[in-house]
Amino acid sequence: MRFLPRIKSPGDLARFEVNELNELAAEIRTFLIEKVSKSGGHLGPNLGIVELTIALHRVFESPRDVMVFDTGHQTYVHKILTGRAAGFEKLRQRGGLAGYPNRSESEHDVIENSHASTALSWADGIARGFMIKGESERTVVAVVGDGSLTGGMAWEALNNIAASEDLRLVIVVNDNERSYSPTIGGVATYLSTLRATKGYEKFLEWGKGVLERTPVVGHPIYETLHGMKKGIKDIVAPQGMFEDLGLKYIGPVDGHDITALEKALQQAKKFAGPVLVHAITEKGRGHAPAIQDEAEKFHAVGIVDPETGEPLNKSGQSWTGVFANSLVEYGRKRSDLVAITAAMLGPTGLDKFQKEFPERTFDVGIAEQHATTSAAGMAYTGLHPVVAVYSTFLNRAIDQLLLDVALHKAGVTFVLDRAGITGDDGPSHHGIWDLALTGIVPTAHVAAPRDGKLLNELLGECLEINDAPSIIRFPKGAVAKDLPAFERREGLDILYRGESADVLLVSIGAMATIAVEAAAQAYREGVGVTVIDPRWVKPLPAGALISMARRYTRVVVLEDGIKHGGIASTLSEIFRENAVTTPIHSIGVPLEFIEHSKRNEILEDLGITAQNVARQLVGWASIRQEEMQLHADETVDRKPLH
Repeated sequence: MRFLPRIKSPGDLARFEVNELNELAAEIRTFLIEKVSKSGGHLGPNLGIVELTIALHRVFESPRDVMVFDTGHQTYVHKILTGRAAGFEKLRQRGGLAGYPNRSESEHDVIENSHASTALSWADGIARGFMIKGESERTVVAVVGDGSLTGGMAWEALNNIAASEDLRLVIVVNDNERSYSPTIGGVATYLSTLRATKGYEKFLEWGKGVLERTPVVGHPIYETLHGMKKGIKDIVAPQGMFEDLGLKYIGPVDGHDITALEKALQQAKKFAGPVLVHAITEKGRGHAPAIQDEAEKFHAVGIVDPETGEPLNKSGQSWTGVFANSLVEYGRKRSDLVAITAAMLGPTGLDKFQKEFPERTFDVGIAEQHATTSAAGMAYTGLHPVVAVYSTFLNRAIDQLLLDVALHKAGVTFVLDRAGITGDDGPSHHGIWDLALTGIVPTAHVAAPRDGKLLNELLGECLEINDAPSIIRFPKGAVAKDLPAFERREGLDILYRGESADVLLVSIGAMATIAVEAAAQAYREGVGVTVIDPRWVKPLPAGALISMARRYTRVVVLEDGIKHGGIASTLSEIFRENAVTTPIHSIGVPLEFIEHSKRNEILEDLGITAQNVARQLVGWASIRQEEMQLHADETVDRKPLH
């Protein structure tokens, strides 16, 4: 590579000639394909934004000018241009670069949460802060994917931005027609119209050339025509919607033409007010598999062959795959089932349901709040909606779940993929909050299957609940082999029975395999552990749990959500209310933001491995035995002397 090694900071781009910039862009694409194919990551979005990011860093001066990206998965090129190319050897791995912006990595990074539709509000706040502090020479640039404009929060921000003429804020819409899935909705249709329009500016230029050469009447006609600019704009290229909001509109611009991009961005910068630059890009550009195959698949990839894009590590059946097959199965039996997702048909497995039942499948775009309340409306008509999202994205619709679904007794099933520790994508994508959040929703039913067979069974039970929300959660990755119960007693599955009543281990969902292995290891240390799976974690089968707990010396809850407000917390409250004195312990996720690493590395850090759990079980049992011995000794000491 000739040019990429010369980039240590954005300022180095100023020394490149225009023809060299195109070669630099080609080198960056080669670099990305090579590195991301080895590490996994968001390949498609970054291949599409190479020229745009180069132009941004040539026109604006980061970090003096602040760049915020919505969403953060399109920042790999930004990281390269800000001196972090060397870190791509360990992208999304422990001790390596994060897959999203990270303030601890660079002064050029600002937003870390990486949830869509938030950057415009960030940009609005930063720009207002600069204005109040008198730093009027600083410009804020928000790079927004077209998919993010389907989120309501983005339009709340636009409404406020447009009302402030003095904000030095440039909004760059990176329009590639895709978020995860093809972008959905009226905004997408609107942008599509702009994409298909060559533009009224070229029309006016042509008209000016012809009319100015027409004697006497030519110039007046041109002036009249130019005065009709707004009307022609609405007919030929209806970007008037943005200008009606109060935003200056520039574009559409070829997002792979660096010269054109720089010209548009320079115009926007000089305007010194809110400006929207509309850039048309091609997601996956320069990598045939990302363009020719399912583009959604190349939004994010695992470890793949850099030439073919095919996965190198073939895994077993995933939790998502089991759910996808189960929903189709139930859909064949029930015509009232409908499926809803927020721009994630493939990632949540709903693409299979859509293929068989297209009229019963709804992709609302990146709009989880709308998805939830729309589902409540569908339930009112007698349908049973299934809303499939990643666990972390349900956080965005808790108000709607609480007050639109639960309050109105709507029979809606929420399927939470990627629950628990997810790993590579970092703190904003771990699904560790759902058990605590759904635990405060009155009437909600929450199921946590331990294996594929139980997922199918519990999904069916969820679909029979028509007067309250039901939620089913499962983790990322391959589903373990089925773990049958010895017996089912009052709603509790008995998975392992200890010979002595030392510890009752309550296993939540996919933690079952670890729980059973830990119980077996503890048995070899002389500690009897009985493992139970409640299947439904809200409401818990309180009567059965109370009855069992009173027969054991310790109760331990093993869960992959936050301990604060989680299942152990709920069970502890039940014990207090029913005067159960058996000590209860929690093994789960601490109340903190967890950085990116492999899932198994994070679980090991948290002590959530069979060996570590066994060690804790043995330790707690030993404490109890010591307490009992001490109590016995004290009893002997108190006996009266004869």
